[in-house]
Amino acid sequence: KTTFLRNLKTKIHKRMIIVAPTGVAAINAGGVTIHSFFQLSFGPQIPNTSNQQYGNTNYGAGGSRLQRFSKEKINIIRSLDLLIIDEISMVRADLLDGIDSVLKRFRRTSKPFGGVQLLMIGDMQQLAPIARDSEWSILREYYSTVYFFSSNALQKTSYISIELKHIFRQSDTQFINLLNMVRNKNLDNEAIKLLNSRYNPDFNPDDKQGYITLTTHNHQAQSINTSKLNALKSKPVTFKAIIEGDFPEQVFPTEEKLILKEGAQVMFIKNDPTYEKQFYNGKIGTIVSIDDETMYVQCPNDDSPIEVTPLMWENTKYSLDPLTKEIKESVTGTFLQYPLKLAWAITIHKSQGLTFDKAIIDASAAFAHGQVYVALSRCRTLEGLVLSKPIENSAIKSDSTVVSFNSVIEQNQPDKQQLTDAKHDYQKELITSMFDFGEIQKQLYYISRIVNENQKSISPLTKINLDEMLNKFKVDITVVGEKFIAQIVKIAQNEGKVEESDLIQQRIHKAINYFSPKIENNILQSLRRLDSETDNKEVTSKIKDAVDKACQMLTIKLACFSACEKGFSTNKYTKARALASIESSQKKKKSKSTKANIDGSHTKHPELYKEIIEWRNSISRDKDVPVYRVIKLSSAVEICEVLPENTTMLKTINGIGKKKIADFGVELLTIINSYKKRQGLPHTQSMDFVVEDIVKKKEKSHTTSFNLFNQGKTIEQIADERNITIQTVYNHLCKYIELGELNVEKVVAKEKVDAISKHFMDAENFTLTPAKEALGENYSFNEIRCVQKYLLNKE
Repeated sequence: KTTFLRNLKTKIHKRMIIVAPTGVAAINAGGVTIHSFFQLSFGPQIPNTSNQQYGNTNYGAGGSRLQRFSKEKINIIRSLDLLIIDEISMVRADLLDGIDSVLKRFRRTSKPFGGVQLLMIGDMQQLAPIARDSEWSILREYYSTVYFFSSNALQKTSYISIELKHIFRQSDTQFINLLNMVRNKNLDNEAIKLLNSRYNPDFNPDDKQGYITLTTHNHQAQSINTSKLNALKSKPVTFKAIIEGDFPEQVFPTEEKLILKEGAQVMFIKNDPTYEKQFYNGKIGTIVSIDDETMYVQCPNDDSPIEVTPLMWENTKYSLDPLTKEIKESVTGTFLQYPLKLAWAITIHKSQGLTFDKAIIDASAAFAHGQVYVALSRCRTLEGLVLSKPIENSAIKSDSTVVSFNSVIEQNQPDKQQLTDAKHDYQKELITSMFDFGEIQKQLYYISRIVNENQKSISPLTKINLDEMLNKFKVDITVVGEKFIAQIVKIAQNEGKVEESDLIQQRIHKAINYFSPKIENNILQSLRRLDSETDNKEVTSKIKDAVDKACQMLTIKLACFSACEKGFSTNKYTKARALASIESSQKKKKSKSTKANIDGSHTKHPELYKEIIEWRNSISRDKDVPVYRVIKLSSAVEICEVLPENTTMLKTINGIGKKKIADFGVELLTIINSYKKRQGLPHTQSMDFVVEDIVKKKEKSHTTSFNLFNQGKTIEQIADERNITIQTVYNHLCKYIELGELNVEKVVAKEKVDAISKHFMDAENFTLTPAKEALGENYSFNEIRCVQKYLLNKE
């Protein structure tokens, strides 16, 4: 499966995204998780079947809840050719229907999956989707099984299933045959004997040999990890979780008392909730340092360690309203802890999609369908596999529903005619897309709306030119395009072919010769000449961005026309559209690049800048710390602008706090003063710099943040000065808001406090996630949490 997917990505030129049900599977496939891309909750996805027009399916509390999508993501969805879902065996039927609803909603069509090509890759004999009893009690009313093939949307399609039979992970025929027997649960005595020949109860390799242990249950992995941790000589540090309300011990995401050491191998157990997305559920790394409230985890192939702070989990209860059929969600408890687990050993479930050269497997207590097969098939060779306990036939579980589904697939492989018909339908959709100008017209109307709303600050000539261009586009491009599409559909129906039709190819050639010059000369050049300058920088930027986007859409159209001028083909068209999109995004990325200019040519004093960077690198080597922990590049740039001559001025530099002044202040000021002297600039004659002693009495961390805030520092400045995250600063201040010692309006604007307070007073629950979804993207989680704490104090 993996080999096929990797090759597909290199050979196909369609607009595609790859998603998977878990973080590990998504990373392995080179994609993202289903929940993050489609913004679906982890609860059951129950559609309100009374409202199916154009896919505007309403969901209960566990569903998508029509969350706000960014314009960029909406455009990705609307322009998508192919959606690939990897590890489909783990995708529940309701989750697949949730994807269907989002695609329909944004592509404005009632076709299954919004008319997008859907490729699902997976092995149904591997791990099954998870549905707790409370969730299945709700879902069983809508689905015959929990598996993806029971999806309502999928059952409305005539999907084709193709069986892959060549194995790439293993090359040993004997091992492959053994795995197939395990997979189909037909092991004979000889096979059981061969498998258990790898049983070695006394096997105890050292860490350098690179063995990872796979277990059926979490508690087994935990025991191994504890033993490995105890063997490290570094000092243990204990982090105690903060638990509020009802959060049963059996569902703790990690240890209540999390004991870690520098050098410990750990795995992240939650996706990064920030925009940086530095980690995902299943990412493995090593702890390189632990501070008072922060730890740093270095992961393979990452340039620098990840700063890790506590995150919150909510214990959610779902119930179905008997009248509305909507799911009600309520939070019964919360769990706040660092999102880490020890990872010398992991469960078989977490290993799906991974490959190991050496693994110790304990699958004697297997309890789920496909568990033993997944564990054994992670290994490349039989020799790299060690069993800590023998495996009996009874440990290999099988599901009759899956066996029946696989049997139908094997007996119904597609014939040539089925594939030909499907190919023609797809070609017809592509031609329709090429000559559909509706989305571009909407973008032009959006530009017009911005101009009309800001007429006082925009040149009247701009509005006149834009209105004229809009009229030309509608009459000469959009309307003609609609008529042309109708002709192509009619010809395809009459001839029973599309790409092979000479008449369709002739019509496409004439259409391209008509549309290309009109778009290039009448529309694109007019847009590029459009005067977007205004008295308001924000409006200027808004118009420029909207015009750039319209130009980008038109440029992609012209690239497709150019590729198909001498003849349309699926490959030509999809390749041209994809390449044009990539080139456009790369140009945009390049223009916005903020990569540091190390030679200092971007600063007022390049020579000083280089001297500071050389000093920074020297300190980094001597103290064996990352360079960013000495001084940030942005701070070095600002120093070259300000040329501070004492500690008071040095404090004004972003990223330079009391601790950095205490550690490096004298050296920095000496470097600056020497440079100024060499350049003949005013400089300090005496080098008796005074550096504050900030280590006299160590305050509690939250007290330090509170005191700095009361001194007039912003939250961002406090985070920079203390080398902690903005989230941590908010956590500190929330303590004082809840105690009534800090006025919430000093942290959150009054109008936002009023709006958030009103929401909580009107809402049925007092939790953050529903509040964020209701209030929208103008309100951050941190702001909502501050007001929540204020209201708790008020009560």
